[in-house]
Amino acid sequence: MVLAYCCVIWPGSCKKLQKIWVDGGYGGRLVDWVTERFKFCLVVVLHPRETRKFVLLPRRWVVERTFSWLNHSRRLSKSYERLTRTDETWVYIAMTRIMLRRLA
Repeated sequence: MVLAYCCVIWPGSCKKLQKIWVDGGYGGRLVDWVTERFKFCLVVVLHPRETRKFVLLPRRWVVERTFSWLNHSRRLSKSYERLTRTDETWVYIAMTRIMLRRLA
């Protein structure tokens, strides 16, 4: 997880972060591991079992919207880098560009 990784490298950088919404695939032992190691609360958002059609899941749209913003950066369309740190840096650059555009 990128957020947990950032807090290990830069201690104190995620002071306000308390809750992380994750997809159903991240359930299981990962929730306990993140809670005990990083003091975050992972909230698993699951699809309702009784419906087979489209259902708007809570907070899922935030992640999908952010991914669509990042897809506008051509460099992030594929992973061209050897190191994951370089990929992470390009995500930071893309999000900084998005935030600076909003301030202007």
